[in-house]
Formats: sequence, structure tokens, C-alpha cells
Amino acid sequence: MSLLNQMTSAQAVLGTQTPCYMFETSDAASKHVAQLIANTIRERNSLGHVAVLGLVAGSTPIGVYRELVRMHREESLDMSRVMTFSINEYYGLEREQAQSQTRIMQDVLFKHVNIPTNNIHVFDTSVPQVEADDYCRRYDDAIRAAGSFDLIILGIGPNGSVGFNEPYTSIKSRTRLTTLDPITRQAAASDFFSENNVPMQGLTVGMATLLNAKKILVMAFGDHKAKIIKRVVEDNPSEAVPASRLCDHADINYLIDKPAAAALTSIITPWVIMSVTWNDEMIKRAVLWLCERSQKALLKLTDEDFREHGLHQLLRLHGPAPKLCHRVFLWLSETVNYHPGDNHDQRDKNDLYNHINQQTDILCFSPHPDDDVISMGGTMIRLVEDGHRLHVAYMTSGNIAVHDHDALRISNLMTQVNKQYEIDVEKSDGLKNHIQQALESKKPGLGDVSEVLELKRMIRQSEAEAAARVCGCLQENLHFLNLPFYQTGTIDKKPPSQNDYDIVRRCIEEVRPRQIYVAGDMTDPHGTHRVCAVIILRVLQQMRQEGLELPEVLLYRGAWQEWPLDQIEIAVPLSPGDLERKKSAIFRHETQKDRALFPGSDSREFWQRAEDRNRHTAAAYNQIGLPEYYALEAFVRWNGTFDF
Repeated sequence: MSLLNQMTSAQAVLGTQTPCYMFETSDAASKHVAQLIANTIRERNSLGHVAVLGLVAGSTPIGVYRELVRMHREESLDMSRVMTFSINEYYGLEREQAQSQTRIMQDVLFKHVNIPTNNIHVFDTSVPQVEADDYCRRYDDAIRAAGSFDLIILGIGPNGSVGFNEPYTSIKSRTRLTTLDPITRQAAASDFFSENNVPMQGLTVGMATLLNAKKILVMAFGDHKAKIIKRVVEDNPSEAVPASRLCDHADINYLIDKPAAAALTSIITPWVIMSVTWNDEMIKRAVLWLCERSQKALLKLTDEDFREHGLHQLLRLHGPAPKLCHRVFLWLSETVNYHPGDNHDQRDKNDLYNHINQQTDILCFSPHPDDDVISMGGTMIRLVEDGHRLHVAYMTSGNIAVHDHDALRISNLMTQVNKQYEIDVEKSDGLKNHIQQALESKKPGLGDVSEVLELKRMIRQSEAEAAARVCGCLQENLHFLNLPFYQTGTIDKKPPSQNDYDIVRRCIEEVRPRQIYVAGDMTDPHGTHRVCAVIILRVLQQMRQEGLELPEVLLYRGAWQEWPLDQIEIAVPLSPGDLERKKSAIFRHETQKDRALFPGSDSREFWQRAEDRNRHTAAAYNQIGLPEYYALEAFVRWNGTFDF
């Protein structure tokens, strides 16, 4: 079955200020947007007119462009009458640099379709600053001369920016040179290998020019966009959130995936604005929400609490309160599992502590070399202590996350060791000098030469081996897959190929695990975690279609967040000693300590994030009246689809 056949149609989101549609996956949303663009192109073609498109680069629309390329190749989508204008670009960046919006658009779209070169308008980032105002006026004039945009697609920055229209941009602004907001630069830091390498300024089409478009499509994918989406589509328009100023446009649609919709009222508390079906999932969510709102434990909630917070229907259908709350209390109690590797069908529900003592093979897939110990290091320790054969498959090398100074330090150390023991000193010195020259001559934001990438790969692998030893994993049970899709040396990765799927399948077939752990972080819809998860789950779906029995699949989350309380299906208690040992394992990833190369918006070190997250989950259990655990690691069972 193809992924397309598994998708459901978009759901209109209720309670929003502007039309907003939620799709099961970002892939489904991207295909829908591509179809809308294709419809516009074909309609304009039929009239003999040019279709004028405003396009942005970045991870959000990349699926749209790949689908347009497919439609051009397989469905004869004629783009010879298309005219495009880039919406934004980093000022001062060379066009051939990997982070250039022009370079990205060229790589993912322009060179694969038949848009005439003269019809492709991109920003000239080399224009002298004193001439920038005049240049931007001419760019804006060219858009108007073309008849303004027939359709534009936009993403949303974490601060609500669109293009490079930052907070408090005037609604009357036109194309201009602008200073980038610190949050925008921080969000782009991973693309440039450091926030320090992100340009301070950008060229952007202004708000007034955007609002002149006939149709606006705004896309947002991933749970890291949930908070800003809520502000944009549910709150009143604000100068502080430029994307919200687009809401008055006559033909605008916000297109989001399920993770990006996670904070919307109709998703998180649908009973507030509409009638709902009170199934077990909805009951659990509502009662836990009531605990949070009333600041009461589960078994202390009363009928009056339900009525005060608008849950009359739930109380009438499934009450009274003591019955409802005891039901949810039992559900949450049963999630606590001291021995997660055991066969849950054989476990005595009245004796969750005792171990079944049945040794099995268990496989943890780690997208990067440290995701295993950061996300589920305590569970890894428990699995090994319970006698299970724990295998860890590191899917990518993680080499682009190694600081240059760490690579240089290790290179110098290797040279000293070789000199000490007179091991091919001449060759060693030559390699060290080559690495040193490559690192010192590298321009900010650019990738590494192959020798440096290989050294950084070995550094990450050695750290992963050291961390796994802390958890008790045997060396022979560590698998370094080095999936090809990751091996670009840059942030931008290739789409997964059949080779990637084959490598993962061979690993599963060799280990033959009874249980598999997969990273369920969907924060970046085109990031490494999501790509790795899709590869694994598609392989498992293929195996199921072949009639093979699948292992139990548990999804964990990483350094950025934890599963919501109402979604947790297994919670593994950690003692103070377990948590200290987990932190010791994380410490073995020395190149990721102090200041990781790609820390995201959270300035804490990974061990701090992991500890705080595990302690917070335990506190949440305690607050609703369950036993007071020191720390908890949480998991969700994979339901067999891609709807996360």
C-alpha cells in the first residue's frame, strides 16, 4: 500500500480566525499545495497567460517542490509560462553557498523543470548597501509589472515572521533590506553550522506586496510550530506576529500537519468548541486537562469541578466523578512498567515489578550517535540489567555536529601517538597538515572535506561506543549503519533511497528483535529524526505486507520534549542511581557537551534537558495522584501508521 493511500483528507480546523486545514502528515499537505500550484499553472496556461508565483526556500516547502518536479516529469506539467519571484534571501551570501535560498531553489526545483531562466527572479545579494533601496524598488516594480502574484507560498518563523518580515514590520512595507530578528537567526543556526555564521541582514518582499497576491498559502509543519500557529490563527492579529497580519486577506489558507496543530483549541480541548465522541482517548485527555486546570489530583476531582469547566456532557454520560477519575487513575497506573522489555501479554497486571526473566533480543534505533542515551538511557540500563540482549543501531554518523576545534584536537593527538610509537610518522604528519589546512581555510557556514568528515565520523562513533558501555551494551551489539541519505556533509540531506531501506531491513533481519525502539520526534518534518523514523516504519510496513510477524514498536522522544501525559503508554521508573548513570553515558559524548553545535533554541546541555524532562514527567504523575517516582522515561506504541 502506498503512503498516499493511507492519507486521509484535510480536516478544517474549527475556532480559528482564518481558514486553517490540518493534514495527517506533512507529505499529504505538500502534495495538496503542489496540486493547487499545478492547478493555477494549468488555468493560466489555458488562458495563454503567465502564472506568477512567489516562492520561499527552506525545509517546509521542499516536499512541494519535489512533488512539482514529479508532476512535471510524470504528468507533463508544463511550466514554460511560469514566472517566479523569490520572497527572501540572506544579504551578502554568495549564490553558490549551500544556505543560499537561490541555490536551494535551483537544486530542488528550477534545474528540474522547464521554467525559462529569464522568468526566474532571485535577489542579488551582492548589491552595495547604498544601492539597496533603489534595487529593492525595482524588484517590487517587477512584481507589479508582472501583474502581482497569482499565488504565493510562505512558511512561518518561530517568531511569526513571514519571509524576512520580522515582528513589528509595517503592514505597508514593500521589498527592502531588513535586519534579521535574533530568533530568526537562532532558528537558522543549524543551517550555517553556528549562529555566528548567520547573516545579520536579509532581502525580503514586504507585507504590502504579499497582501497584493491573489492567493496566499501558508505552511507550517512539526510540533515546534504548534505555539506560533495557535497565536497566528486563534488570537487577534498583532504587529508582534507578522503572519497574523495576513489573516484579513480575501483568499488565504493555513495548511498544517497534525504536530503543528497540537496546541489548537479544537485539537487539545475540542469539547470547548464542539460536541465530541467520548471514547477512552478523549476521556483520558479531558480528565487530565481538568486536573491541570483545577490543580487537583485525579481522585480529588468532584462533579462540581467537571461542571465548572464545561464538562457537563462527559459527567452525564460517564460519571459520576469518582467513577470517571478512578477509571483514568487505573489507566495511568498501568502505564508504569519497571521491566519494559518483557512480554506484556505474559505479565501479571497485579505484579508489575517482578521480572519475567525471559531473555530476548531488543533493538534501539538511534538517529544520531547520542539519541539513544539522551532519550532512553535509563531504559537501556534496565533492559541490560534484566538480561536482554540490547542492540543499538546508529543510523547516521552525526559527523556534521562535531566542532572543528575538536577535530583538530583529535587529529593532533593521533599524530602525537603515531610519533611516540614511530607509526608511519610521515603519513601521519601529512594527514594532520591536510586536516588542519582544510579546517583553517574553510569559510564560515561551509561543509568539510571528506577526510575531515571521516575523522568526525570516527569521533562520534567512539563516543557512542563509550556511552553504550556505560549502559552495559556489548560492543558486538552496536551497529553503525551510516545511512547514505545523510552523507552529504551539509545540513541539507538527500531523500532516502532504496539503499537506505535495504540497510535498515538487513539490520532488523539480522537482529530479529522482539521489541524495537524508534525516535518519534517529528519536530522538523524534513529533519534526520523524521527521515529515520519513516525509513524504519516503511520497512516494517513492507514486512507486514509480506506476512511477517512484526515486533512490538515503541516510540521515544529526545532532547527537545516528552510525550504528553495523555499519550504515554509505557513509563519506566528511574532511581536516582539510574539517572546518574544515564547522565554519565551522555557525558561520554564529549564533543556535544558544554555547547553543542546544533543546540536549537534550548541553551541547556543535553544531560540537563534529559534530566529535567525525566524529572518533570515523574512530577506530572505525582501531581495527578500517582506514586512519587524520582524520574520517568516515557514511550508510545506505534499504531502502524504515519500519523504522528
